[in-house]
Amino acid sequence: MKKNDEFELYIEDMSVDGAGIGHKDGMTFFVKDAVVGDTITAGVTKLKKTYGYARLISVVRASPDRVVPACEASKICGGCTMMALSYEKQLEVKERQVRNAIQRIAGIHEQEIERAKRPIVGMEDPFRFRNKAQYPVGEDAYGNIVIGYYAAHSHRIVECSDCKIGQDGDAQIRKILKKYMREQNVRPYNEKTGTGSIRHLLIRYGLYSGQVMVCVVSAVRKLLGTERLIAALRNVPGMTSIVMNINTRKDNVILGDETVTLWGEDRIRDTLNGVEFMISAKSFYQVNPRQTEKLYAKAVEYAAPGGHENVWDLYCGIGTMTLLLAKCAKHVYGVEAVPEAIADAKENARHNGIENVTFVEGKAEEVLKDAKLITRPDVIVIDPPRKGCDEACLSAMLSAAPGRIVYISCNPSTLARDLKMLTEGGYRLEEYTPFDQFGHSMHVECVVLMSRVKA
Repeated sequence: MKKNDEFELYIEDMSVDGAGIGHKDGMTFFVKDAVVGDTITAGVTKLKKTYGYARLISVVRASPDRVVPACEASKICGGCTMMALSYEKQLEVKERQVRNAIQRIAGIHEQEIERAKRPIVGMEDPFRFRNKAQYPVGEDAYGNIVIGYYAAHSHRIVECSDCKIGQDGDAQIRKILKKYMREQNVRPYNEKTGTGSIRHLLIRYGLYSGQVMVCVVSAVRKLLGTERLIAALRNVPGMTSIVMNINTRKDNVILGDETVTLWGEDRIRDTLNGVEFMISAKSFYQVNPRQTEKLYAKAVEYAAPGGHENVWDLYCGIGTMTLLLAKCAKHVYGVEAVPEAIADAKENARHNGIENVTFVEGKAEEVLKDAKLITRPDVIVIDPPRKGCDEACLSAMLSAAPGRIVYISCNPSTLARDLKMLTEGGYRLEEYTPFDQFGHSMHVECVVLMSRVKA
């Protein structure tokens, strides 16, 4: 087989980036835009020793689970890679992704997985669920301002008139910013030349409060005519906070260190499971609040605090999980390396009148080793970034030897890698539940309960 060869291929599964997977002549092929259950005509684009990539030439027999995408930009936008697959089948694929990772990477026996697994928790409505949007701002080939999402594997911005997983107000806010930039001759930032001003548009919503925040990310400290932008944005229903973030970095990090308030409050508020949180432009806050309430409720259930446990919440962010655990634990220690997040967490605790919490700034593995800072844990709850836990953090957790570990993960591969070290260190997989936080993408979250079985 060689490049540009065409052949018929049955799609058996989906990859972690949403490509269809099929096998031909002992080779594994990855095909963008193909969905599980399709029989297609594929054309080879790249060949490696045991696998290759192909393009979708035509669909010979469509999968019974293939649907018409709800968004016209889904094929070119890098976000919703599974929108051509029915939502029910998406859940099945994600459930299998978690199971396969735990079996293949963690090395946990199939019978143990069968005992521990619980059905994936999906959404009632897999549209309009995001409470946060980050739109890059740029120019097209003709110099026109574009505000949208990056196309897959590129920095080319794709405009979308109506993002189906975002909120209804996004389109109006993008239109206001674009009009302001044209009228005031404010140009987008060009990452190649380092010229221009506006880099990104960040929008945050409070699902229950109805509050809206707009954050304009700028490469310069002063923008022309901001009073016109403020006047227009104030008319958006729910507008509570208009801020500008200053980012003079030369890399692709979205937010800089400094944020200034242009109008209104510097934060918005929202509620999760009865606890109110204040959210700034830089706060980490789950983007799917309805699913997050279910996920956090399951994490609290797994932690099973009965009022007498000391609980550590690692990578606590602004304290969302910490404060929920505090309702039914003796004391909860939230650990976070980001100073701004710790400040927000302390304020959120004061705002809700929750006193049985202590927030500690520092790296999890360093705090865990310092007996002067924190009480020995009965339970550890951990919610790391996509890269998972550092080995030093896992070692420190094993040394602390809590009776239970609750691991919240947004990446099945790194979750399974870390579970391997925890099981080898004396912990047993008791139960896990996947959650669909990001419909139409391959991303899937999971809550895992581990119990200590070796002294």
